Amino acid sequence: MARTIVVTGAATGIGRAVAERFRADGDEVVITGRRQDVLEKAAAQLGARAIVCDAVDPDQLATLADALPDRVDVLVNNAGGNTDFTQPEDDGDLAQLKGNWLANLEANLISAVLTTTALMPKLADGGAVVHLGSIAGSRGAGSYGASKAGLALWNTEIAAELGPRGITSNVVAPGFTADTEFFRGRLSEDRRQSLLHATLTKREGQVDDIAATIHFLASPGARHLTAQVLHVNGGALSTR
Repeated sequence: MARTIVVTGAATGIGRAVAERFRADGDEVVITGRRQDVLEKAAAQLGARAIVCDAVDPDQLATLADALPDRVDVLVNNAGGNTDFTQPEDDGDLAQLKGNWLANLEANLISAVLTTTALMPKLADGGAVVHLGSIAGSRGAGSYGASKAGLALWNTEIAAELGPRGITSNVVAPGFTADTEFFRGRLSEDRRQSLLHATLTKREGQVDDIAATIHFLASPGARHLTAQVLHVNGGALSTR
């Protein structure tokens, strides 16, 4: 029986790879994003359904929830990214500093909180929620790292809330992953080599690596995995 999968921020990069992985199973996939043209193009190529939605806009999320089927089997909160790449430098301006921090918290933590809450009544018992974290949530990286660390902490709370319904909730935390828009064209070759050297596998992560892990977390084999952070980084960060 085909499941209904919702993937936010899925027009490009990891989100698109996740949508493609579930479509390969024959699942009904709904992808969301803010850029209508890019989103609709991706949906047409994937055979998915596109719904334009900003994951931090309560009204748009309410509209999204109304447009979805009564049953959502898997929610993947992929929307987000490091907003520092697009925000002005604060240069000691406290107001700008505040704005920059709030932008990352909104994009990476509040988006997941609002989306999960909006869709909670439709989440199927025995389903799965997966949030996209980051290696930065364990290593710092200013407001972006703090937002991903907050996401991991909040995940333990939502996992406890959803657990009695048999719904799992986990975070997948990628390290350096190629073929995404994350760096907004600002990744120098020196920085790329540094990130590559930090891995034990000596290769860049691929979007399919992340998609495969998320797909597993929504599979029958992962029914007793919840409230966890799974790091996918080629050994750049080890856990104990």
